[in-house]
Amino acid sequence: MTSLWLDRDRAIPIDDFVPGSTYETVVVGAGITGLATAALLARSGMKVAVLEALSAGAGTTGNTTAKLSLLQGTVLSALRGQYPQKIVNAYVEANREGQAWLLRHLQERAVPFQRRDAYTFAVSDKGADRVRSELAVSQAAGLAVEEVADPGLPFATRSAIRLSDQAQFNPMDVLESLAADFRAHGGVLVEQVRVRGVTKGNNVTITTDAGNVYAGRVVLATGIPILDRGLYFAKLKASQSYATAFRVPASTALPSGMYLSAETPGRSLRTYPSDAGEMLIAGGNGHQVGREPSPRARLDELQDWTRRHFPGAEATHTWSGEDYMATNLVPFFGKLPRGGGKILFATGYNKWGMSNSIAASLAITAEILGGNLPWAAAIHHRVTSPKGAAAAVAFNTGTLKTMAEGWAKAETATPDAAAATVPAEGEGIIVRHGRKPVAVSTVDGVTCRVSAVCTHMRGILSWNDAEKTWDCPLHGSRFTPTGEVLQGPTTETLPAADRV
Repeated sequence: MTSLWLDRDRAIPIDDFVPGSTYETVVVGAGITGLATAALLARSGMKVAVLEALSAGAGTTGNTTAKLSLLQGTVLSALRGQYPQKIVNAYVEANREGQAWLLRHLQERAVPFQRRDAYTFAVSDKGADRVRSELAVSQAAGLAVEEVADPGLPFATRSAIRLSDQAQFNPMDVLESLAADFRAHGGVLVEQVRVRGVTKGNNVTITTDAGNVYAGRVVLATGIPILDRGLYFAKLKASQSYATAFRVPASTALPSGMYLSAETPGRSLRTYPSDAGEMLIAGGNGHQVGREPSPRARLDELQDWTRRHFPGAEATHTWSGEDYMATNLVPFFGKLPRGGGKILFATGYNKWGMSNSIAASLAITAEILGGNLPWAAAIHHRVTSPKGAAAAVAFNTGTLKTMAEGWAKAETATPDAAAATVPAEGEGIIVRHGRKPVAVSTVDGVTCRVSAVCTHMRGILSWNDAEKTWDCPLHGSRFTPTGEVLQGPTTETLPAADRV
């Protein structure tokens, strides 16, 4: 599975990793958050390096639907259910500033994007109630959201609201532009070097799998923090959702805006002006990472739904994205606890990373350079509501239950007699070697055997039959069949079965 955005020739130059180098700031992660933060700091004259474990955009940025909108489904009404209006207003102002900064950047550098109206719609009575609530809270926050009778969709809706003049783009166009900006100001961009740890001192030591480098400070822009200080893995729910790009015949009308449903399973729609013509992108059907028996069935259901409403639609690309949902609904950014003020981070964008990522970058940059952003102060000083605290407790109780259930199931797994287990092509199973769980998979004719125990908090992994990966149901770490890390919070590969 490769996203429409990542299916292109690389246009981002990279630099060599030089062990022992010293920088003023090292940014870990080359998605939009990391490269925007790095570009802003490099513009100020700082010596900055970005270290990326895989390749730029390989994580959430390259696997998003890339909507840059202040109407975000039913996010604002959910926030208002936990916080006073001033926190909702601060969140809107953060996203407004993030959106404005990114649009200015794109316009100044002639990066293509499209202006589109954004819609939240409902197909049920319950969903219609959510839409009405979102309308009221959005208007109270100063957004010109309006109710519309016909959102222009090929199926009946019970309710819909619209915010005009939002934007969409190809996220890799954005990354290429940010990377060029960063490197033009002396920045160093390194790929295929994984950061394993950070130790604070007079200078921060950044330990990687290719050697150490040093910096005055570190910014973790890794989706979820790769350091456990602050226990953010216990405050974030890892969610995986799916997307497919379709060619649609000229006889089938395409919707004109960007759309998101108020109900679950979620339904997201937008178009993309490719060289081959206007394409349709359908997304949704999200679930918690590692807890879905068949992710492939979720993807198939989304594709069936799309073909039903857009006759003749032909899939060209399928992909999934992993997002980190804050249990208290508000993104986290700023100084990491117990980091001595030298480790900063951003996480928990709740599926709205295109604007929240830039907002976090602006806030982190202001904190480093001594600026003052009133909306950032308001978000930092929010008090988690009883409802938010209850959500965190429920999430972590569920995590402990999932861990116990996973180990109990592993205890009763089929014994792996003389390493003879060979799953069918595209399948993965958990077997038992003595009392040790082993993950066995066959992909492209190659059978791999690795530990079935996540290297972060020892959750038992589950097989993802859509992406052909091993996924952790506790905190969302994901691995290739050979055990290489795809997404954190872990930074450690799965050991081979003979070393378990």
